[in-house]
Amino acid sequence: MSGYYLSILQGALLTVGVSLAALGVAILLGLAGAAAKLSARPVWVGLATVYTTVIRGVPELVLMLLIFYGGTIGLNHLLEAMGRRDTVDINPFVAGVITIGFIYGAYMTETFRGAILSIPKGQMEAAWAFGMGRLPTFWRITLPQMVRYALPGFTNNWLVLIKATALVSLIGLQDMTYLAKQASAATREPFTYFVFVAVLFLLFTSASLWVLRRVERRYSLGVKRAEA
Repeated sequence: MSGYYLSILQGALLTVGVSLAALGVAILLGLAGAAAKLSARPVWVGLATVYTTVIRGVPELVLMLLIFYGGTIGLNHLLEAMGRRDTVDINPFVAGVITIGFIYGAYMTETFRGAILSIPKGQMEAAWAFGMGRLPTFWRITLPQMVRYALPGFTNNWLVLIKATALVSLIGLQDMTYLAKQASAATREPFTYFVFVAVLFLLFTSASLWVLRRVERRYSLGVKRAEA
């Protein structure tokens, strides 16, 4: 049985890899979506609104299966239309990362948008009056304050994202949930192995909370001193 536990621990590394890669995709999409929603161009606002509305309204499992199976079928039809006879299979790791990142990018969009709106607009206008461009203003003034306002929502999204990685087991990616299912089928002791997986998820989320709380304290130092 120790061999199964070791295998699940190796799958846990894959789970962490999927989580971190998907988080990177979600952050990029969240920043882009927030910028689009706050822009003065109705087209960008409309596209970002459709993105967040659709993604938050469709179950994660359905999106996972659509991208993995539907994406494979779509690519093969495209190759066939181009006269190519070879076929393409989407890598389960890539499909899992893209799907989870795409889903939580919608939630990050709303988190970042709310955080930016919490910053007094006069600060950015003052920076522009001093001749700072939009990118330096965002990097030096908006971003540091946005992090403080966004951290509570970001923390919740990250914790849910970690747990959502269990869905990748349904498309054949051998993460710790998939391996626990295999071990359960071989030993007929599902409770033992799934409790082990639950403990691992709890360790990941607890460690994440510890790190993010320290980050939140770091970005709240100036505010606490001003209040004191």
